[in-house]
Amino acid sequence: MMGNRTRPVVALLGNPNSGKSSLFNFLTGMRQKVSNFPGVTVDKKVGTLKIEDEVVTIIDFPGTYSTFPNSLDERIVTNTLTNLQDENYPDLVVYVADATQLERHLLLASQVHDLGIPMILVLNMADLLEHSATQIDIDHIASFFKCKVLSVSVREGRNTDAILDAIKESLNNKEVSTPEMLFNLDKMEQSVAEQVSAIIPCKGIYHAKLLAHHYKWLDFLSEQQKSDIEKIVLANEFVDLRGQVRETMRRFDIHEHLIKQAVRKPSSSTIGWTERIDNVVTHKVFGPILFFVVMLFVFQAIFTWAEYPMEWIEKGFAISGAWAGKMLGDNWFSDLLVNGVIAGLGGIVVFVPQIAILFFLITLLEESGYMSRVVFMFDSIMQKFGMNGRSVVSLISSGACAIPAIMATRTISDKKERLITILVSPLISCSARLPIYAVLIGFVVPNVRIGIFQAQGLVLMGLYMLGIVGVFAVSLVLKIILKSDSSSFLMLELPDYKKPLWKNVLMTVKKKVESFVIGAGKIIMAISIVLWFLASFGPGNAMQKAEEMAYNTSIEQNWDEEEMANHIASAKLEASYIGYMGKWIEPAIRPLGYDWKIGIALLTSFAAREVFVGTMATINSIGSESDEMTIREKMAAEVRPGTDIKVYNQATSLSLLVFYVFAMQCMSTLAVVRRETMSWKWPVIQFLFMGAMAYFGALLVYQLLS
Repeated sequence: MMGNRTRPVVALLGNPNSGKSSLFNFLTGMRQKVSNFPGVTVDKKVGTLKIEDEVVTIIDFPGTYSTFPNSLDERIVTNTLTNLQDENYPDLVVYVADATQLERHLLLASQVHDLGIPMILVLNMADLLEHSATQIDIDHIASFFKCKVLSVSVREGRNTDAILDAIKESLNNKEVSTPEMLFNLDKMEQSVAEQVSAIIPCKGIYHAKLLAHHYKWLDFLSEQQKSDIEKIVLANEFVDLRGQVRETMRRFDIHEHLIKQAVRKPSSSTIGWTERIDNVVTHKVFGPILFFVVMLFVFQAIFTWAEYPMEWIEKGFAISGAWAGKMLGDNWFSDLLVNGVIAGLGGIVVFVPQIAILFFLITLLEESGYMSRVVFMFDSIMQKFGMNGRSVVSLISSGACAIPAIMATRTISDKKERLITILVSPLISCSARLPIYAVLIGFVVPNVRIGIFQAQGLVLMGLYMLGIVGVFAVSLVLKIILKSDSSSFLMLELPDYKKPLWKNVLMTVKKKVESFVIGAGKIIMAISIVLWFLASFGPGNAMQKAEEMAYNTSIEQNWDEEEMANHIASAKLEASYIGYMGKWIEPAIRPLGYDWKIGIALLTSFAAREVFVGTMATINSIGSESDEMTIREKMAAEVRPGTDIKVYNQATSLSLLVFYVFAMQCMSTLAVVRRETMSWKWPVIQFLFMGAMAYFGALLVYQLLS
């Protein structure tokens, strides 16, 4: 066990799409969390596993192809495996390989072996092997790697208990042995490695060789150590790139020989079912059409499937608010709870069904292997706009949230392509916009069907398409402005199609919904309370005077009790602190069709877009006598003072929709852009150009429709 750690650390390593994360979920269950690797912003998933009386730390490392990294995620893995003092340095590696793609997946496994770290080799997807009638000689592979080798299917839960037994056995084995290296160094590499190991503590000769390859960016090396290694490298004419290519090709030669001896495939010239599906899915014509149909289904499902659950939640919060108001009586605490907390929280919880459906369907597409095909299919198109196929992963991920999408750009090696992807990703409509879209679309189009399609679902897809048009327009401009001397390439493995692992899907949806509710809920709760205070109090006796004037006007006009109550509530709201704030910014937003109430919601939603609905819920609840009305009903009933014109008419609602398609209304995203680009320059530029697109786009729409 390393250093002063009280728990052994088991690392899960493997290539992307190997099933590593599924195994992590099996081993840790709900005992897991997400944090960052020390000193960097790369996420790591950490969980615990109890074996008898001992608690073991399990770390799910980013998917990695080799110890010669091409992305920030891969660098983190190499940095950890070469830093003997790292808190994440593993006592044991559980290496997960896709048994159907064994030759490619053994590259990193052989490098981990040569680093001298105890290893268990897990050959996953045994169920797919059976379908293809392929047989693997497990004993031969175990003899080659000198480690425990298990054939499992995490998806079906087959032989997974054997992994627990192997971990227990390996951790209890106190004998330390250094297995013979699989890759033999040449004389020059041997000399360099020996000289490096003489000045820096190393775990074997291959460890020293990796230090010679990567010393310039390994963060645990001191400047003096880097200088010493550089002298050794230069003196021996050690060429980094040539050495990496030679080692990689040599290891593949070794693996090819191993696979020929250990793997028996049926002799057949027929095309597999994966290839047959890919002939359609990745077709130049049918592929994009199929993708469009799949996305159309997703947007239809978001509206259609969520309709009834949303109605139940809305009514539940409305009834709860009315009941709480009656039970607590007429006092400031009751007003705060009902019109501040319950109204604000209800404005976000009501959209949980839509968020859950979105994440559920996107996770299904990822688990099945379809998303990898999308990356491959659109690579050539993305290249024309200054990005590459991996940018598609970020752009699709932005449909859930721009923050992980921007972090996913670390897999893009070219700096220009990565920067362009970072800057345009927030233009893809994220799940935080869904609450706004769901409310406003109802004011733009009726809830009717056009053939087999729901009209509101079609409009929702239109908003996403508008964001995509914005992505390509901005990226084309950035491609011209930003200069790059290098060109990139796409290295991608297309996994076999497979049934989704439902436990993984449901766990992912649960985490995403919890993150949405808790993350957005905390912000909305805080803002709702502040808004309640600002809307319930005003400077001096301004609110008292406004109430008296409104009362006198109501008497003069001979209005009934409901009209009088609404007029007084509106007058008091205008005389409150929040009313003054709204009136101050109203001239700037009036050309867009917005009043001062909408202006307040625009300001508060700079914290997070979904706060818009919570703000409108709070503002429209202050002083309202109709406690059992839902937020959408209250917004639909709003009229401009002294007229019968609806505040949320078609022109204003569509203007707001366009505004939120383009606006950078998310401080968290700006913070992540700052962190990923290591500069405030790019988030400021991003905020300004997205703000300009939002303002002038909304202005154009409102002026044309009004």
